[in-house]
Amino acid sequence: MSGLIGRKIGMTSIFDENGKNIPCTVIEAGPCVVTQVRTNAVDGYEALQLGFDDKTEKHTVKAEEGHFKKAGTAAKKKVVEFHGFDEEFKLGDSIDVNLFTEGEFVDVVGTSKGKGFQGVVKRHGFGGVGQATHGQHNRLRAPGSVGASSYPSRVFKGMRMAGRMGGDNVTVQNLKVLKVVADKNLLVIKGCVPGCKNSYVIIQK
Repeated sequence: MSGLIGRKIGMTSIFDENGKNIPCTVIEAGPCVVTQVRTNAVDGYEALQLGFDDKTEKHTVKAEEGHFKKAGTAAKKKVVEFHGFDEEFKLGDSIDVNLFTEGEFVDVVGTSKGKGFQGVVKRHGFGGVGQATHGQHNRLRAPGSVGASSYPSRVFKGMRMAGRMGGDNVTVQNLKVLKVVADKNLLVIKGCVPGCKNSYVIIQK
């Protein structure tokens, strides 16, 4: 799937022609530089490696410097491979937000916000003991029974319990592109996308 690397700017809302308020997310999509061209002859598959967001020389290792020098560009913080582009691009070419058109649907991949260690109510949507009625002192958010005693004498794998929440790779599909602001490399997409502000996201066609 062809696409671009972007940065989540934040959320806002716009009004449609009927006066309905639509929540949407603003993403800075590109411009991305082609840092490597994968071919069947050399790599066994065809793809384009795109880089986004310049990285300082201080935080760039020598191997990365040589890799990006071949493309004639500065070192990049985020590098992702895409395939399925309609046009042919060469090493060092730049791909901007004009890859997308208003009205089309895209998939957005991002890393969800980390919530740390959470209980079963927040992590799995439990209702609490007795649906949080009276008479359950200090046990309103408890998980309840997790297994039998004599048999099988253990807790089955996959039991919904407290633990680390968030920080997962999440894909939200079929989000509509409401606006393309080409001069500022911005995409206005209907709905929400995973991740916090200024986090990297991948927009796929």
